[in-house]
Amino acid sequence: MADEGSLRERLIDVGVDLVLTQGSTSLGLREIARRAGVSHGAPRRYFATHQALLSAIARRGFEDLGARFETAVADTTTPRGQLEAFARVYVGYALERRSMFELMFRHDLLDGAPQALDQPALRESTLPLFMRVTELVARCRSEWAAAQRADRPREAAPATAAVTAAALWANLHGIAQLWAWGSLQLALGAPPLGGDPGGDQLNLLIAATLEAHLGPVTS
Repeated sequence: MADEGSLRERLIDVGVDLVLTQGSTSLGLREIARRAGVSHGAPRRYFATHQALLSAIARRGFEDLGARFETAVADTTTPRGQLEAFARVYVGYALERRSMFELMFRHDLLDGAPQALDQPALRESTLPLFMRVTELVARCRSEWAAAQRADRPREAAPATAAVTAAALWANLHGIAQLWAWGSLQLALGAPPLGGDPGGDQLNLLIAATLEAHLGPVTS
């Protein structure tokens, strides 16, 4: 018989499969239990509430997104290149796994308390990725500053790397949502919602976002 830990993971596995194939509305406790081959009351032994199980499923999404990011930047050495990889992975993930992406950013789950002593609140699952982006933004800014002439006139203090990273993240999140709704395609005359999510217009939007927050690419 499977141990407690493996049964708990099985319930999460089933939930991940359901959200990816049938959407977040399919994530009822009874349906997850049925597909996991356990009694309908079994999930309560591992998750105090339905919200706790949904949070565990959404946390898998953050883990998957983080792993994709690490794979994408593995062969990219410059911070600007790595941020571009992050941008493409983030928007691509949002469009490819829309139901999971929506679950990951549900306010009721993000605002919920930690569901177990060994697990942080779901919102904290966003922090490692955000810290990586902030680090890359700081490196981009450092390289840009080093490239400027020493006698450059002093300018007003720029935003911190964390603020710039947050603005970049918000911009990319907005692109993903508006593209998924079809609003940007309508505004730009791009292919309709069923069109290629990696089309030229989407790539141009990502490039424009990076330039707006990081400045133009320098040789």
